Amino acid sequence: MIIKKFTAKTEKEAIENARKELGEGVVVMNVKPVKNKGLFAFLKSPMVEVTVALEEESEKYTAAVSAINNVIASSQNKEKEKEEEPEKRTPVIETAAEKRDSAIEEKLDSLQSLLEQQLQKPEEEKKEEKEAEEKKEESETDKFMHLLHDTMLENEVDEKYAQEIIDEIELINKPNIPFDYALANIYQKMILKFGKPSGIEPATNGGIKLVFFIGPTGVGKTTTIAKIASKFRVDEKKKVALLTADTYRIAAAEQLRTYANILEVPFRVIYTVEEINKALEDFKGYDYIMIDTAGHSHQNTTQKDNMRNIIHSVDDVVEKEVHLVLSATTKYRDLISIADSYKEMADYKLIFTKLDETTTLGNLLNLRLYTGASLSYVTCGQNVPDDIEDFNPQKTVKRLLGGKN
Repeated sequence: MIIKKFTAKTEKEAIENARKELGEGVVVMNVKPVKNKGLFAFLKSPMVEVTVALEEESEKYTAAVSAINNVIASSQNKEKEKEEEPEKRTPVIETAAEKRDSAIEEKLDSLQSLLEQQLQKPEEEKKEEKEAEEKKEESETDKFMHLLHDTMLENEVDEKYAQEIIDEIELINKPNIPFDYALANIYQKMILKFGKPSGIEPATNGGIKLVFFIGPTGVGKTTTIAKIASKFRVDEKKKVALLTADTYRIAAAEQLRTYANILEVPFRVIYTVEEINKALEDFKGYDYIMIDTAGHSHQNTTQKDNMRNIIHSVDDVVEKEVHLVLSATTKYRDLISIADSYKEMADYKLIFTKLDETTTLGNLLNLRLYTGASLSYVTCGQNVPDDIEDFNPQKTVKRLLGGKN
């Protein structure tokens, strides 16, 4: 509420000034004459002070204002009656009337101050009252949505994406809808966020598909390649060859060689682009050639440039796919840095390993939304070839919303 005083020669003029400034909705709270001060006060025209109020949000105190107006009107009527009486009244009677009017004015001023205090509460207090009211009126569906939001955060879904999902659902939810309907909406929305899984596909022209596996050290690239190669070789009876460009770790090359011997597939170590082209020529009748690359720090510029050259050396020669292998146990901040670094090399799909070593899967959704890259496979153990499967968005979303496998 706005409370303001206006001074003019007449009450009417003061009220008109108030309406010009505040609008027609002003309410007169008090009217009193203003005594001129100074040596020549008697030469000045008498003035009238009018106190008005304007409601902004609430009608809570309209009755109080109306009561004030009634008191003012009564006081003014008595003043008019006095003015109409003959001037034969004694000075003593006039003095008593002045005292009575002064007492009325004091009461009005006191009532006005009390009203101002009530209407002009501290902003903090108003905010607390509003929050308490909103909390009281919060529906059961709202509580349920908050619970789902908190559950996503507990599963390490980034706050940005969790809130984005909740906001999108609240736009389509109707008031007081059943829990199962709200849950179905958010479940479907999150599955759509993950998108369709995108595993390794055969070459469209029936020729060779070259598949590169990139990623930092220690995420299980070599074991993952062995699992995928086994799937194609044993389950789908495809012709597979294994290559490694990891010339930094002898143990990694020997590990992949061992898997190749078990699967009875060709294996070769490559050092240059020319050796990749030679392998393409030697294995031209094969369905897939899978290439392990060196795991290195994503901040090593020289190694990144070498890998980029190898990956793009076959752009106009053969169809290829690139899969970025990441650990589900890595911190989200580090995953962002890794994803940005490898994005400079090529477009990729995502493979997440070590799902058995974490209780939260929020990073799968975080990286999917951050990079826009499709998810292809997930691994959950060291056993070859068993501990790998196509990415399953339904199962993952179920866990992110607090369900169990």
